[in-house]
Amino acid sequence: MEIAICGKTNVGKSSFFKAATMIDVEISNRIFCTIKPNVGISYVTAPCPCNELKVKCNPINSQCINGIRLVPVKLWDVAGLIPGAHEGRGLGLEFLNDIIQADMLIHIVDASGTTDSEGQPTEGYDPSNDVKFLEEEIDFWFADVIKRHVEKIKDEKKAEGILAGLGIKDKHVKEVMEKIGLSNIKEFARELRKLSKPMLIAANKIDLPRSEENLKKMKKEFPHLTIIPCSAEAEITLRTAAKAGFIDYIAGGSFTIKKELNEKQKKALELIKTNILDKYGSTGVEDCLNKAVFDFMKYIAVYPVENEHKLSDKKGNILPDVFLMPPNSTALDLAFKVHTDIGEKFIGAIDARTGRKVGGDHILKHNDIIKILTR
Repeated sequence: MEIAICGKTNVGKSSFFKAATMIDVEISNRIFCTIKPNVGISYVTAPCPCNELKVKCNPINSQCINGIRLVPVKLWDVAGLIPGAHEGRGLGLEFLNDIIQADMLIHIVDASGTTDSEGQPTEGYDPSNDVKFLEEEIDFWFADVIKRHVEKIKDEKKAEGILAGLGIKDKHVKEVMEKIGLSNIKEFARELRKLSKPMLIAANKIDLPRSEENLKKMKKEFPHLTIIPCSAEAEITLRTAAKAGFIDYIAGGSFTIKKELNEKQKKALELIKTNILDKYGSTGVEDCLNKAVFDFMKYIAVYPVENEHKLSDKKGNILPDVFLMPPNSTALDLAFKVHTDIGEKFIGAIDARTGRKVGGDHILKHNDIIKILTR
């Protein structure tokens, strides 16, 4: 699946992207730092079956650290928005085009209130305004497309084709068409955005003054939204220290010191521990990704194997691969996910946990281990 990191300009989107991927991208305290989208691979975390089944896994395309499997997802760090983006202000059209491919949006908000609606430095700005404006900009954009094609779009089949250009699935078009119809285009666009581009809020810079106060205000004002306190800068610091071997750290948790640190390093880590980890449980970056994939999109992790008894591939690697699959995926869907040829030659599958043979329409569950049978 693909996740777009979005929001107004100069709120820490590229910092969040770097924190999640550890890809070096330009990070600057200026507006429109990102123009062309940064694209990279990050990871969500899930308990690996290796601990439960008491086996030592040998991942090939992912990692397993102390029984936690790191499962890859694709991230897009897209251009920042300013009000009027749907009319072409700033880099609005680039942003709106870039989110087409996204299954899910993570909206980065400057919880400290130190950037205004245009992304310029300020004091006392209410970040609740940003939550409203991003949703409205996408709604306006959707509505503009629908208005331009309103006669064609009344035909459901034509609607599917037109809106597919916005990365909207057929099922979402059908659901909104049945629920609302096209008599109110604004409402139609809003409902379509909610279904096709689900969004959670990352309240970034949570360790700065006024951030906690603003977080409480946002949660009160938007009780229907998932708002996660976050510090992308702290996550970058922790991952950098772990990469250098100074600490042990798995994203989303706490850290332990491995090497002797100088006073400056000790102070930096102590501030992160006191002001962020002890207070909120994590830096929030991994929480955002996990909630996006597992809670919002309801994806599941599935492990294909060639030997259902040894839980291995033909080379003996145990639990070598893991795939994220949409909800209600079948054994046949998994076969095609592994490889088109395997899907086309599919004749059945075996649930390695139960040893039971299943058909192509068998619905997969989270942490299933599946052997695919081919002719």
